[in-house]
Amino acid sequence: MVDRIWLDIYPQGVSSEIDFGDYESVLDVFDSACKKYADRPAFHNMGVTITYGELDKLSADFAAYLQNHTDLKPGDRIAVQMPNLIQYPIVTFGAMRAGLIVVNTNPMYTTREMEHQFNDAGCKALVVLANFGDAVADVLPKTGIKHVIITQVADMQPMIKRVLMNFVIKHIKKMVPDFKIKGAVSFTKAMSLGGSATYKEDANPSLDDVAVLQYTGGTTGVAKGAMLTHRNLVANMLQMDLSLRTLRPGQEVAITPLPLYHIFSFTVNCLGLMTYGALNVLITNPRDIPGFVKEMGQHRFTTLSGLNTLFVGLMNNAEFKKLDFSSLKLTIAGGMAMQRSVAEKWEQMTGCTVAEGFGMTETSPVVSLNPPYAIQVGTIGIPVPGTDVKIVDEEENELPLGESGELCVRGPQVMKGYWQREEATKETMTEDGEWLKTGDIALLQEDGYLRIVDRKKDMILVSGFNVYPNEVEDEASKHPAVVECAAVGVPDDKSGEAVKLFVVKSDPNLTSEDVIAHCRKHLTGYKIPRYVEFRTDLPKTNVGKILRRELRGQ
Repeated sequence: MVDRIWLDIYPQGVSSEIDFGDYESVLDVFDSACKKYADRPAFHNMGVTITYGELDKLSADFAAYLQNHTDLKPGDRIAVQMPNLIQYPIVTFGAMRAGLIVVNTNPMYTTREMEHQFNDAGCKALVVLANFGDAVADVLPKTGIKHVIITQVADMQPMIKRVLMNFVIKHIKKMVPDFKIKGAVSFTKAMSLGGSATYKEDANPSLDDVAVLQYTGGTTGVAKGAMLTHRNLVANMLQMDLSLRTLRPGQEVAITPLPLYHIFSFTVNCLGLMTYGALNVLITNPRDIPGFVKEMGQHRFTTLSGLNTLFVGLMNNAEFKKLDFSSLKLTIAGGMAMQRSVAEKWEQMTGCTVAEGFGMTETSPVVSLNPPYAIQVGTIGIPVPGTDVKIVDEEENELPLGESGELCVRGPQVMKGYWQREEATKETMTEDGEWLKTGDIALLQEDGYLRIVDRKKDMILVSGFNVYPNEVEDEASKHPAVVECAAVGVPDDKSGEAVKLFVVKSDPNLTSEDVIAHCRKHLTGYKIPRYVEFRTDLPKTNVGKILRRELRGQ
């Protein structure tokens, strides 16, 4: 079935196999892009732009600092903890060029979460934004980290502007707390020292070496580090390259609001778009919608990646509606289910159909994607080249087309395993060890497109019937006064569980009865919310994904 889909959907000449060519690591892809697009802008943030050639030089300077002014050795782990700033790609590619394994770290982590990740990964170095320095100072004595590099928001600005901006951020806006970390080095000093040192290009990782430890959210237990090899990441970059054949080398401008430390943006934007010589416009604080929209207005952007809640926030902004969308030809959605009503409204407002995809940390992340030239709204597209999928029941028996079951994946982008957790790795694989179990309930249509029904763990059981929150949310969100919503299961004496819907509304006159009546028109009886609770906002991850687990029991 999948083989036939290749012939029907993808352009002639696109293979279902992945040819790595001369690429033996992420560094080979990076080097190729920097040479081919040396004069093209690579990253833009807060008025500063660096070219691919400058990124090559700056990342080499950072690598030289690590090689000549620390005792770090290839294979050591370095944590990178910052939002979307130009410093991020400089540090990340510099660390890889020094042979280190990058550990992407969420800046919003609690001290407990930081301590766990730093120790679990065995980090020996950390690059962190000063805004989070006080929390880091508390955690460091409990870790094995020996080298700390502190960057500030404006470190890539021209000198006078840098000093002024950093002063205002720290002393006027009070966004940088007081802290003291003995032996810490500033990013600007590290870059200066590295620029005066010799970069030794002796890191030659193989495709099977670990490039990144990408930690899962820990929603089902302790956070685990997915070992993503150079093979995993390069394969996923090539898979996307084969899928996104509408992009033009050297001409793409991508709005990048999702944090680069998140696997979606890390692979799709920071790595994947390199092969096109694209410009990534980094949005440091996407929650500041007015500032976000103002930045978008300064660019003739051609692509944008995001997720459902982000699109909702943008479309509710009056200035967003005034932007020029004439160049926008690709909108990629991932991270959470895309509600059909949101996708339809986005297309009406921007003229661009949303290409939803599916992925997870353990798959580097992209498993499937809607090809831009054959989008089916409401699906997560078809498997990217070189990827096999199957749908199984509770006993891991493969199900026929059109039946719902757990989605399992096999392909070169599937992780090597969880860092130092062999048992956890076995648990996430099928009994034969061949397939990764995603934990998502999906079905495979006859035309080869995949449709996610819901997360296995989020399923609500009402009187023995399965209720998938995505379906309830999708219907409820079609009400014009519902901004966003989340459905969870709550205990019920008669039915075991009942559906409870949390709603953010735009009309203060909207009542719970209105919402339930709307749902009754579109959902069968046991799926209709029994309870509706209005909130001013819903709990979300730093990426903007709604946290249903925090709503359970409320």
